[in-house]
Amino acid sequence: MEPLDVVDARLYQAPGRGRGVLDVFRRRYLLRLLVRKATATRYRNSLLGWTWSYVKPFSQFAVYFFVMGIILNIHREVDNFAIYLFSGIVIVNLFNEGFSNATNSIIDNGALVRKIYLPRELFPVAAIIVAFVHFLPQVAVLLVICLLLGWTPSLVGLAAILGGVLLVLVFAIGLGLFFGGINVRFRDAQNLVEIIRMFSTWTSPVLYMWTLVVDKMPAWLFHIYMSNPLTVAVELFHVGFWEPTASATPGLPPAFGLYSLAAIAITLVVLIIGQTVFRRFERTFAQDL
Repeated sequence: MEPLDVVDARLYQAPGRGRGVLDVFRRRYLLRLLVRKATATRYRNSLLGWTWSYVKPFSQFAVYFFVMGIILNIHREVDNFAIYLFSGIVIVNLFNEGFSNATNSIIDNGALVRKIYLPRELFPVAAIIVAFVHFLPQVAVLLVICLLLGWTPSLVGLAAILGGVLLVLVFAIGLGLFFGGINVRFRDAQNLVEIIRMFSTWTSPVLYMWTLVVDKMPAWLFHIYMSNPLTVAVELFHVGFWEPTASATPGLPPAFGLYSLAAIAITLVVLIIGQTVFRRFERTFAQDL
């Protein structure tokens, strides 16, 4: 009898285990399929279709502008308050939609999760990309309005815009992984997500300027407030879109560079924790679904 060939076990990978988010980059074809499926079915059988990508943020903007700008007269204190407000709403909406989509991504794709194995992180990441796709029309509208008001691009402004978008996307992925994993077993995690989304607009300088809160809270609390990744991202969008169109601005808060570094560090920690928790819960996704 001929001896059996020796198989090197190192050439094989244990089923159901991967390298987390890193596997997403190795499955780009699957990622494209998931994104295409989500964007194609989002407004299926809808009368307005993709127009809702414009209607929703404009409705939100109209309500906030009426309450904060007209009733509370903030539009008289902030030059081009409409641009200030809309630029903040756009970037926060990116976070809210991406965070919410990623949290529900495993449950929404439960049929695939139960039947076949593929890196589970594909679903939250695809959900974030879909949110980014719906974010682009809003940015296009904001850009057109800014151009009509004399906005001219600069390297600093463009870098600020890209930095704000990147910070929000990574932050949303980290939180989405964390709550997406927990939400499969404990469905009431979605309620906590809704609370976080509600606070996201009010705990960052979207409806007001940072100068209004600096004297209203202790120094340590203001440092925490400014280190919030969403706060940093909103201010970066203001630098990119609002400041070039305004005749007078308060500028960035003192030590904004340190706040930005703190926000980056918080985002990376959230991403690591989110990935760890996600991998802990993914072992029982099929059973829990």
